[in-house]
Amino acid sequence: MSVKIALSGAAAEAVDRVVPQLVSDLVASRITSGDATLWGPDAEDEASKRLGWVEAVSISRPLVEDIVALRDKLRASGVNHIVLGGMGGSSLAPEVITQTYGVELTVLDSTDPGQVLSALGDRLSTTAVVISSKSGSTVETDSQKRIYEKYFTDAGIDPLERIVIVTDPGSPLDTSARQAGYRVFNADPNVGGRYSALTAFGLVPSGLAGVDISELLDEAEAMLLDLAVDTTTNPGLVLGAAIAGTKPLKDKLGIVADGTHIVGFGDWAEQLLAESTGKLGTGILPVVLDVNSPEITAGLPDVQIIRLVGDWEDTKHVAEGEIEITGTLGAQLMTWEYATAVAGRLLGINPFDQPDVESAKVATRALIDNPSETPAPAFVDDTVEVRGTSDVVSGVSTVSSAVDALLALIPSDGYVSIQAYVDRLEYPQLAELRDAIAARCGRPVTFGWGPRFLHSTGQFHKGGPAVGVFLQITTVEDEDLQIPDRPFTFGELIRAQAAGDASVLADHGRPVLSLTLRAGADSIPVILGTPA
Repeated sequence: MSVKIALSGAAAEAVDRVVPQLVSDLVASRITSGDATLWGPDAEDEASKRLGWVEAVSISRPLVEDIVALRDKLRASGVNHIVLGGMGGSSLAPEVITQTYGVELTVLDSTDPGQVLSALGDRLSTTAVVISSKSGSTVETDSQKRIYEKYFTDAGIDPLERIVIVTDPGSPLDTSARQAGYRVFNADPNVGGRYSALTAFGLVPSGLAGVDISELLDEAEAMLLDLAVDTTTNPGLVLGAAIAGTKPLKDKLGIVADGTHIVGFGDWAEQLLAESTGKLGTGILPVVLDVNSPEITAGLPDVQIIRLVGDWEDTKHVAEGEIEITGTLGAQLMTWEYATAVAGRLLGINPFDQPDVESAKVATRALIDNPSETPAPAFVDDTVEVRGTSDVVSGVSTVSSAVDALLALIPSDGYVSIQAYVDRLEYPQLAELRDAIAARCGRPVTFGWGPRFLHSTGQFHKGGPAVGVFLQITTVEDEDLQIPDRPFTFGELIRAQAAGDASVLADHGRPVLSLTLRAGADSIPVILGTPA
């Protein structure tokens, strides 16, 4: 099914006004032909190396046979459980693909020792692991590879038979893995990580897990002509104009999914849009919502609601001011990638770079090397350690008053970002804070599991509009885990990632409140000032 879009209100006005100009400028066909000049001279060099995703379907077709052959070989040897070690787009694309196809994939996109131990303890004897890293130097995936090598070896299993590598050709990981004898799949180096859903990064783990990746590519291929032609009905142009062309700009996009047709799509679209557009003080902030989230009925003037629906019949009565979109997963992936590139042109930014992502990595490395530099708590309330910027923690002595102080700093066009550096398998209830805080403050609230969002929405939080306030949650792990041949543990790594990001946000003038839950889930009620 091709992608169809229904619009009303400001989004419809934007499409009527903007799309004819996009057609006159031949934007769709120029994207398809790899024209790197579309985003201005400052972006041209980067864009010239990042437009390979428009050819992902044809470039990825030859991979299918090899992926299926490896899957069959693994299954014949009794291996039927696939774990993915990846971050950002390398994990979020396979996650939405496998969830939508109803196929099991264990996504390990965390450095929390509890979550790592949970994965290691789950069917190790019948497990294969895909380690995905575009750069080949990602600290999280390097750590995951090292610990699986140790556990496989200790169990008498040859890691070379169980670990599969996905990386760019010539990366440090590509070189070392080939020398060691691992099976390596190379991805197209001309595709950025967040646009890589239909490359080896999306297809290898999904295909090994059991997804019909040929069908997924067929779905995407069916959209290519519609997306390449310069017409006013081109869904890539329409969606791009609807989300980035409103006047005044509605710079928060509330993504609402029905939860049954395409599962987890909001999280993938969030990293694509936030990292692509959030820079130079501008950008579109995606806010992943469910059907009952407070933002939907709040009527916030800077929030554009878009609904992913499973049946085109559902769009006959699109609500006033909303967007509705339907289509198969492969078709949607391609459409949103085109739309994001179009949005970048409309916003006047380079949609292919991520200038503020590296800062958190630098701060993390500094704290790993000098852990004593982690700041002491401003105070401790019951079982919660409280840290934060002075505008949040000065003059307060309870968690409740600190949260009040943080929320009081939200500007009229601002948002709250909740960042949970915890084991998401053990603390899924933390995600419920999103709606609770949204109802309390009356502004959009995003929720991200750390550290995976550092590779995606973290770019927006530092490079986008300076209107966010940040609630960071960490825990004290019950059991830590040493990273083989590294002078730090998983627990030390995730703590450094949280503290490092908090310091970078503070350096950018963002208000930050960091809460460490000493008693795990029992500390959660303290955050909202509710009875335990």
